[in-house]
Amino acid sequence: MSYIISQPCIGEKNSSCVEVCPVDCIHTSDDAEQYFIDPEECISCGACVDTCPVDAIFPEDEVPEKWTKFVAINASFFNG
Repeated sequence: MSYIISQPCIGEKNSSCVEVCPVDCIHTSDDAEQYFIDPEECISCGACVDTCPVDAIFPEDEVPEKWTKFVAINASFFNG
């Protein structure tokens, strides 16, 4: 199961999660407002969760209901 980066990351874009990811699966683009986790590359280790300063990262099945739209937003970043 992949992890999802949700609403609190928007505008924050702190790269601490990127730095601890052992498989380099957290990406963004210059025009994106947040980071995204590639579900194909994520090994579900959870290393990114504790380093996130805004508590924006959740296992896909534990994303708070108010932020579940970020599951689709994350997927669309990688699927175009």
